[in-house]
Amino acid sequence: MDVLANGLTAIFNSEMRNKRECVISPASKLLGKVLRVMQLHGYIGEFEFIDDGRSGKFKVQLLGRINKCGAIKPRFPVSVDEIEDWEKKFLPSRDMGILIVSTSHGVMSHREAKAKGIGGRLLAFVY
Repeated sequence: MDVLANGLTAIFNSEMRNKRECVISPASKLLGKVLRVMQLHGYIGEFEFIDDGRSGKFKVQLLGRINKCGAIKPRFPVSVDEIEDWEKKFLPSRDMGILIVSTSHGVMSHREAKAKGIGGRLLAFVY
């Protein structure tokens, strides 16, 4: 079971139904970090972790700004030079959307990774 893919699918389905909020269960640390990157780039509003005694849930406020989002499987390794090629593969245009990358410096967008000059593994795309 891929918690990240399930969470992003739940967000996408709620966006398509014009919902204002979405509850994602189960939760994970990685999903929380991906949600933080999406929030920093303005794709989702506030989100909070709800401890239910099991693995927990995330309650996410939706802003209606996501056209498509999804997990990238398998989690391809990328170097700084290859990021642009993957951008062309997953995003509709150059300045639209973000790739979410897991690096040795934490989870961040592909633009931050390029600016810092580090590669990592592709986790997800959002536009």
